[in-house]
Parts: sequence; structure tokens; C-alpha cells
Amino acid sequence: MTSRNSSRPLISGVLWLITFFVARAALEAPGISPAIRIAAALAPLPFFAAFLVYFIRELRAADELERRIQGEALAIAYPLVLVLLMTLALMERAVGLKFEDWSYMHVWIYVPIFYLLGLMIARRRYT
Repeated sequence: MTSRNSSRPLISGVLWLITFFVARAALEAPGISPAIRIAAALAPLPFFAAFLVYFIRELRAADELERRIQGEALAIAYPLVLVLLMTLALMERAVGLKFEDWSYMHVWIYVPIFYLLGLMIARRRYT
């Protein structure tokens, strides 16, 4: 996606990721009041919301080919996420997965990985 504001999604995405890891570290520290813990947990949300707004604006300004590539990337990623969640849910019932290894804190990273995989497949197909 190319436009004069194309760095905005990247900057807000990086700020979200940094804020996420700072919040995660803060939440692991002992002795923090519940109010500070809630504030830390919510701190990444404005940056992620900004990322979404800028990403959607960029997508709307993109040409038809880029829109098709992005749509196909999401069409690949979304079912992969569903398969992951379904499999984890069934495995939890079957063998009781360890929370320390398979909680949301550890599984969310697969969502952007699946999107990037879908993006690589779609770009290879159309370019």
C-alpha cells in the first residue's frame, strides 16, 4: 500500500507492540494496585485502534490489486485462526493443555503470523 501517509499504520503498529510488552511486564510485577493493573492492560488499545484506522484508510486508498491481495491474505488467515482455536479447544478437552503454554497470552501471536503467511501466498500469486 502506498500513499503519503503509509507510515502511519507502521508507526501505530510499532507503538502498539511496544506498549503491549510494557503492559505485559507491568502486569507481571508484584504489588501493583488493581487500578494500575487495569490501566496497564488497557494501555495498548488506543495504539491498536489507531493502527486499525490507519490500516483501513490505506486499504481503502489502495488500488484494486492491493485490495485483492489483502483480501486473499485475510481469507487464508481467518480459517487458519479458526482451525487453531478449534484444535486447541478440543485438545484442552482431550488432554488438558497447560495454561502456561497455551493461554491467550501465548496463542495470539499466531494471528498476525497467519496473516503474514496469507500475504506472502497472495503476493506470490499476483506479482
